[in-house]
Amino acid sequence: MSQSYNFDNWKRLVKALAMQYGSMCEVVLHDLTGGDPSHTIIAIENGQISGRKVGDGSSLIAAEAMEELNKVHEDRLSYLTRTHDGKILKSTSLFIRDDGGRIVGILGLNTDLSLSLAVENALHSFNTSADRESEPQQITTNVSDLLDTLIQESIRIAGKPAALMDKTDKIRAIRFLNDSGAFLVTKSGPKICQVFNISKYTLYSYLDEAKQQTD
Repeated sequence: MSQSYNFDNWKRLVKALAMQYGSMCEVVLHDLTGGDPSHTIIAIENGQISGRKVGDGSSLIAAEAMEELNKVHEDRLSYLTRTHDGKILKSTSLFIRDDGGRIVGILGLNTDLSLSLAVENALHSFNTSADRESEPQQITTNVSDLLDTLIQESIRIAGKPAALMDKTDKIRAIRFLNDSGAFLVTKSGPKICQVFNISKYTLYSYLDEAKQQTD
């Protein structure tokens, strides 16, 4: 068993960490030098998270450390635990060693994830649409943006960049533009001709063919 160890600075750290991280984080200090795993807690803040208080017993990790004080223990960082009443916690256990390297205590941090998990689930539900496979549609703010959006969508529907399109591809894209009302936008014709590298006469020809096509 280790000789008496001064935990005063660790107790100050418990209070400081609790102040820093707020009421959703339990900070607990275990003294393992007493040999009794049922009474190891010598300082605790926000104990309402686990329902523990000073004088209560240790966690499983602390109990295991007490059983094998000479065994090398690695700190356990950011692992999940659960309280008796079902709270999910993100926990960290730091082993405190004396000058001889023996484990004399454990500093534990237990962050209650209940609220953040509930918010995460709510946000996931809120951000999920009925059509989960479609791309998000851009919200346009003016007719110029609208025309640009429709042209980009027509290129996506054609399945290849405008520079690589053949006549069939361009007619397909122009048909979409016509059905979407792109030609109602003032001076849309010249811009569409520029994008697809066609003359205005070819555009009218393709537009006529597009109107004659059926699905």
